[in-house]
Amino acid sequence: MNPVSRKMMAQWAKIGTRYLPFADAASAELSLGRMLRLSLFQATVGMAMVLLNGTLNRIMIVEFGKSASLVALFVSLPLIFAPFRALLGHKSDHYKSALGWRRVPYLWMGTLVQFGGLAIMPFALILLSGDTHGPAWIGTAGAAFAFLLIGAGMHTVQTAGLALATDLAPEDKRPRVVCLLYVMLLVGMVVSSLLFGWLLTDFKELKLIRVLQGSAVVTMLLNGIALWKQEARNPRRREEAPEETPSFLSTWRAYRSHAGVLRSLIAVGLGASAFSMQDILLEPYGAEVLNLPVSATTTLTAMTALGTLAAFALAARQLERGGDPWRIAAAGGLAGVAAFAMVILSGPFELPWLFRLGAAGIGFGSGLFSLGTMTAAMQPRPGIDSGLALGAWGAVQATSAGVAVALGAGLKDLVSQLIHLGFFGEAVQSVNLAYSVVYHVEIGLLFVALIAIGPLVARVRVDRMKKKPSEAFGLAEFPG
Repeated sequence: MNPVSRKMMAQWAKIGTRYLPFADAASAELSLGRMLRLSLFQATVGMAMVLLNGTLNRIMIVEFGKSASLVALFVSLPLIFAPFRALLGHKSDHYKSALGWRRVPYLWMGTLVQFGGLAIMPFALILLSGDTHGPAWIGTAGAAFAFLLIGAGMHTVQTAGLALATDLAPEDKRPRVVCLLYVMLLVGMVVSSLLFGWLLTDFKELKLIRVLQGSAVVTMLLNGIALWKQEARNPRRREEAPEETPSFLSTWRAYRSHAGVLRSLIAVGLGASAFSMQDILLEPYGAEVLNLPVSATTTLTAMTALGTLAAFALAARQLERGGDPWRIAAAGGLAGVAAFAMVILSGPFELPWLFRLGAAGIGFGSGLFSLGTMTAAMQPRPGIDSGLALGAWGAVQATSAGVAVALGAGLKDLVSQLIHLGFFGEAVQSVNLAYSVVYHVEIGLLFVALIAIGPLVARVRVDRMKKKPSEAFGLAEFPG
């Protein structure tokens, strides 16, 4: 190689490691192609999240005329299984398969359950729409059951998949691999949101059924490709495993006893609640207040996900420079306050662009907050396996989000009913007020979350003063 070519290759290598945070995530044990193939399960989870929290909730509220409380109940049903993510992770840590697998059985069963929910959903929506002569309660029960199955599959697949990734990657590469998987989740959300928006531009119920059926098939195909030959079979694992595995309660007590864990999980719960109350209200707000069509409101999920990706890039850069993860989380909370203010103001001033900017800002703030809290809460702790740690963080976040979604929709319906009854006077008849109350509550929750973070920032500062500069927490430890 001549000197010019050698110099150009050196410059390209510098660009790759500087601007691509995951360029060095690959290893001899887990190649880049194998890692990207494994990450496909996150893409299917992101696609399901777009359907549940974006497309279906707007269609059921606006096109089908269902109450926001009923739709919120549907959307929150998948999160019934969220508290069991820590248990799922613990079980997969110590699973004794006759075939020598630990994670693959959980991944496959979760995929089947998720596929079943997506396959049932079209028939439930046909009955729920009122275009049939069957009993209405069958459509409601069928939709609830479909949401429940999709949620159970998503939580099982995601918990086992993230744990499998940490098993396959070397210890020094695990943080980067886990972060790449979360980025793939957002990529799946962005791509599926744009695709669903394009397919449903001219909305018809038959098109919606085809989208749901196609999503079920894609879920099976991508998840099958993702787990194919990922985990090596070790039939002797069953004989080599200890006869008595540690109980979940004893392991959980050990995890909770570590300094700062409980406050970290409380902060995660507060932030997840603050950013999630509007999950099923953002698209109906755009439809009812700003008169946006289905295709325009569906792409809001893509804008939110793009904001989250931008937050990931910024946070990764700050962490690489030794930034405090709790300060990053606090910055996300402040960004969320500004974003919710934009959404509130977009209605009275009839500014769709400000509404879209606010939606992107919500994703940006949520990304900074969740990434900061996850980085701080998921630091390696002695005696704690990856399955339990990943499951605990996901359980608190998802459970808090589910409760917040239900409370946010219920609050919106309550205020709407009070307006209809004239509780606020005849002069107040705007539908914008009901949504605005929810957004103000979310701003209040973000301030409470910032209060919870305060002592954690102080603790991190004290810990860092005790460390050498070379021991600062950086991208190499993110988000293990």
